[in-house]
Amino acid sequence: MKLLLLEDDIAFAGVLARQLSRKGYQVEHIDQLDALLPSCQSWQPDAVVLDMNLGTDSSLPLIQRVRAVLPSSKIVLVTGYASIATTVTAIKSGADDYLPKPIELSSLLAVLGDNQQTKSDAETDHSAQQVKTLTSPERIEWEYIQRVLQENQGNVSATARQLNMHRRTLQRKLAKKPVNS
Repeated sequence: MKLLLLEDDIAFAGVLARQLSRKGYQVEHIDQLDALLPSCQSWQPDAVVLDMNLGTDSSLPLIQRVRAVLPSSKIVLVTGYASIATTVTAIKSGADDYLPKPIELSSLLAVLGDNQQTKSDAETDHSAQQVKTLTSPERIEWEYIQRVLQENQGNVSATARQLNMHRRTLQRKLAKKPVNS
């Protein structure tokens, strides 16, 4: 199975490409958004894994064009900034699935429909079950708050104004530990 990986984190992409190669995938890695469509047209992969945020650019608007070029390929969007809004947009645009980072190889293989796992892999890896774990709304909210806080260089007052939230309420939310799922 041929897989095209669009990821700007070179170290992460290298690790993921090696893991997928060990599972029998032919992986082509690109790290520039403008190389996506030409690579899809020339290489014709069976699956495309797209990082949503590449620096200041987003791969989200290109999903429809990738789907037009590769109508039968699996398209999976991965992101460190998971939200319900981007999930809905990605699926409506033509993505087959959406995974929050950090992604586990077993989760990606399950989404890709990998039947190449050996029995021992499936037995030792409990997360390889077909049941997908969803990110909880509380976790999504916490990640969004963290992203906005980072954009405001840690300024709680500016973040509270941007989120249209009372500063004290925001401080209480920030004091809570994130929900794991």
